Amino acid sequence: MEMLNLPTFDYKIKHSGANVMIFDALRRKYVLLTPEEWVRQHFVHFLIGTYRYPKSLISIERGTTYNKLQKRTDMCVYDQEGKPYLLVECKAAHVPITQDVVKQVSVYNQVLQARYVVITNGMEHYCWEVDFETRQFTPLQGIPPASGTEV
Repeated sequence: MEMLNLPTFDYKIKHSGANVMIFDALRRKYVLLTPEEWVRQHFVHFLIGTYRYPKSLISIERGTTYNKLQKRTDMCVYDQEGKPYLLVECKAAHVPITQDVVKQVSVYNQVLQARYVVITNGMEHYCWEVDFETRQFTPLQGIPPASGTEV
């Protein structure tokens, strides 16, 4: 896997037949190591290690329904009241972050209504604060603090 624009972390890899697996500390199991999973695992550890987001409030690949279609969010961080706080969409490092990706996350967030949205491919990271009353996305210079998620 390639180097990302995220801090490295101590990861565990194992082989299962022809598959390479990486240990996911949140789901407490080995999962298939894909280029997107590589980015997701780095970003999870970035949120926990650098921004001090509590592990217990981070959910990975949770299902949601939009227009009767089943969708899965890559990562959602909840606040202490159990409401979505930060929605994260991860793409593989070779996938450019385009308007279509922004639209995809916006659609997911119409259901979840997280205050913040992040899109990352491990090389570039974009974050917005969402105002649902005005339907405005305000770009941020970095990731919001974990202060809304303290347990």
